Amino acid sequence: MTDASVIPQANPGAAYQAQKSAIDAAIARVLESGRYILGEPVARFEQDFAAYLGLKHCVGVASGTDAIELALRALEIGAGKAVIVPSHTAVATVAAIERAGARPVLIDVDPTTYTITAEAVDTLIKNQREIDGCHVAAVIPVHLYGHPADMAAILDVARRHGLRVIEDCAQSHGARIGGDRTGRFGDLAAFSFYPTKNLGAIGDGGIVATNDPQLHQRLLALREYGWQQRYVSAFPGLNSRLDPMQAAILSVKLPQLDADNHRRRAIAARYSTGLAPLGLELPTAAAGVEHVFHQYVIRTPERDRLGEFLSSRSILTGIHYPVPVHLQPGYSDRRLSFGELLQTERLCQEILSLPMFPQLSDADVDRVIGVIAEWSRARRPRAQGGST
Repeated sequence: MTDASVIPQANPGAAYQAQKSAIDAAIARVLESGRYILGEPVARFEQDFAAYLGLKHCVGVASGTDAIELALRALEIGAGKAVIVPSHTAVATVAAIERAGARPVLIDVDPTTYTITAEAVDTLIKNQREIDGCHVAAVIPVHLYGHPADMAAILDVARRHGLRVIEDCAQSHGARIGGDRTGRFGDLAAFSFYPTKNLGAIGDGGIVATNDPQLHQRLLALREYGWQQRYVSAFPGLNSRLDPMQAAILSVKLPQLDADNHRRRAIAARYSTGLAPLGLELPTAAAGVEHVFHQYVIRTPERDRLGEFLSSRSILTGIHYPVPVHLQPGYSDRRLSFGELLQTERLCQEILSLPMFPQLSDADVDRVIGVIAEWSRARRPRAQGGST
């Protein structure tokens, strides 16, 4: 339980409470069925989620990280291949590339959408098609914070250079580009159902989506040891199966996803109206894009002071993400980035994620706005007086 006076940055427990009876009943049905690996709940959710996306096939897996790895393995992108990906992403994206045996190549992002650009991909390929003996074979655009990457331009560059495209949709469930949902654009798409996602499980879970029947069949085998016949591996695979209890929970929550995203947009609009006079950099949506605000991320050079001030008033915030992957200790022993990643390194010093979840009340949104306005008024005399 959360202290009633505290506004959390995310609140998956509130999502459970909002549909508690239906979720409890779905869990009970799985428990009573006596079948606890794959089975009907997983198959039904795979079909329903594919239909929601407007695609033919989905394969449920154990996590969003596994979804990216299995997508790469399905495309046979491993040793000797390199994959272009933003450095400003959850480290899971890069970890999955390395788990598949491929080499990540980290690039900068657009300062407004925080997603990679077609221009950056094109420039890298033209200058560096072979990297440390690895042939650049794929690109993973990350639809960050609920804002899609510019898929039309990225697909054009990918086609010209013969790259495979895997969409990282972990933060963009239900987002649209020109009317089509994210996940419909690449060769494959990877989704996470981590509890705080727009469509979240009560535990880990993920899915890979595609229209390609051959990739679908390969993914079904890859997630279960490479089996095409039980106990006989046609090729090496993994143990990465979506749990039927999580699938049942997700089936309850899926019909509510669009309404939840609508509420996220309403919260974002309220934030934007209230915060507009305060000199912060606020999120925007590109033309033709339907943002689903997995996070509402503001920017200010005084990010740490603002975060501390909000915390002192029992308002919790997050930083998604504080250190670019190319600067993290676990990746500093090898060269992963090419050229300067100036936008990424700057924004990681300035971004702050405000409370954002569908059950957040208007009163709590107004409280967040009010505390930020209080902070803004308190700092103004210091700024005018030239003190630091």
